[in-house]
Amino acid sequence: MEIIKAISVVFILAGCFFFFTSTIGLLRFPDLYARMHATGKGDTLAVLLLLVGFAIYHVAHHGAILDSIRLLVVAVFMFLASPTACHAICRAAFRCGVKPWTRERSAREGIK
Repeated sequence: MEIIKAISVVFILAGCFFFFTSTIGLLRFPDLYARMHATGKGDTLAVLLLLVGFAIYHVAHHGAILDSIRLLVVAVFMFLASPTACHAICRAAFRCGVKPWTRERSAREGIK
């Protein structure tokens, strides 16, 4: 029983790590497209790991399998919906004329 709880804690900590790194990517990257890439990939993996960790912990601690299956269904939905939403936002930005960051454009406009 303790090994299962340890495995769930590892999943939860890994999810928190990926949330943290995607937040750093959001703050550090230069343009919308790079920021969306960092948050889209990182948040999707983080949510997936967190929900799997919560499901494992819930089975080990409470023994409720049905609730854990619901958490896993939500994880699958997030795994499919998050990248789709990220792609839709980036595509809308591209169609509205938001240009990707380049070194040449940055130097020309005086942006660091």
